[in-house]
Amino acid sequence: MVDECTKKTLSNIPLLQTRAGPREKDIWVQRLKEEYQALIKYVQNNKESGMDWFRLESNKEGTKWFGKCWYMHNLLKYEFDVEFDIPVLYPTTAPEIALPELDGKTAKMYRGGKICLTDHFKPLWSRNVPKFGIAHAMALGLAPWLAVEVPELIEKGIITKQ
Repeated sequence: MVDECTKKTLSNIPLLQTRAGPREKDIWVQRLKEEYQALIKYVQNNKESGMDWFRLESNKEGTKWFGKCWYMHNLLKYEFDVEFDIPVLYPTTAPEIALPELDGKTAKMYRGGKICLTDHFKPLWSRNVPKFGIAHAMALGLAPWLAVEVPELIEKGIITKQ
């Protein structure tokens, strides 16, 4: 079940309409515009609520995304590189978000630092194609993963503040 905070966050992220991936060059541009609009709105909402936690940019084609994400724990900021490629079958297939510097530090991660989203996020994504996009993957995939994994990694001494 989805909690009220998640429902509120989700209701403030615009849903996307264009069903297109990078292979559909002619309509991919429209999908990319929708992606950017949703991301901009999500980041604005986060800043307004004091919950700003990531920065993303992409290559010119919108197929490779990279940036920084951070998590506050006990008033300390833990920052990580974040990256992902848009899958060929996007938006049917969700992006696999990676935090390369955490590769191998938790069981809830695949090779290359790709975070595990299989059990909770991917079924939700598949029920919401093509309405969900990158902003939704950040809000419903990476954010909860960070909230669960980072405190545990800190408590175990696996990651430390530099």
